[in-house]
Amino acid sequence: MPYSLFRSAPLIGLAAAAIAIGAACSRGDAAAKSANGSSAAAPASTATTAGDVSGTASIAPQDSISAKADRGRILGDSTAKVWLVMASDFQCPFCKQWHDSSFAGIVQKYVKPGRVRLAYLNMPLSIHQFAKPSAEAAMCASVQDKFWPMHDSLFATQRIWERLQDPSSFFDTLANHNHVEMGSWRTCMSKHLTLPLIEADYDRGRTTGVNSTPTFFVGSIRLTSADADVAGALDAALAKAK
Repeated sequence: MPYSLFRSAPLIGLAAAAIAIGAACSRGDAAAKSANGSSAAAPASTATTAGDVSGTASIAPQDSISAKADRGRILGDSTAKVWLVMASDFQCPFCKQWHDSSFAGIVQKYVKPGRVRLAYLNMPLSIHQFAKPSAEAAMCASVQDKFWPMHDSLFATQRIWERLQDPSSFFDTLANHNHVEMGSWRTCMSKHLTLPLIEADYDRGRTTGVNSTPTFFVGSIRLTSADADVAGALDAALAKAK
């Protein structure tokens, strides 16, 4: 199976997707946080079924940097029959909420045993000032197969770096902490070498109906919000795959 997220993962397309409602960040949620930075309350998640349009939208740039970064943000056994694709924004408070409450459990129960393959789709929303720089920090680490440690570190420290005037030195510290080769990572960051892939991710997500983060794709199911029953969708997809 090809490693490219865009060529191998079954992303789900909707002909006319509505703006997602739930514990999620959207392009119009500039007031999602109060003055003290806390997340706004939101109702439960929604799930929508749709047809598979894998391969019909924009394809990730195929230069060596993009290819390595693409490969690095996919986790799990290549023979797994079920994909979980999560569209996320490192500065979205609801993405952090899902990460902190559910991510490790999903990896432990489904990904590590080889039952599910997991991929990250960058959806840096314009309402978040540092969404793209944080995505670049993760994807430049992904070039060195360090995406997932950087992913965890960015969410763990989100409430620190999002308040900085310029978080670039903080991202540098996180990369160093995660044993990234710093010379190559800094070159990648300064030259924005993974930005084309991030922007392709965003275009792909918008084409396939992503209007808020986090959004999850499991088989023919699209789920939105931090309250989404991702485990239940995976169980159903695995049962169907048998």
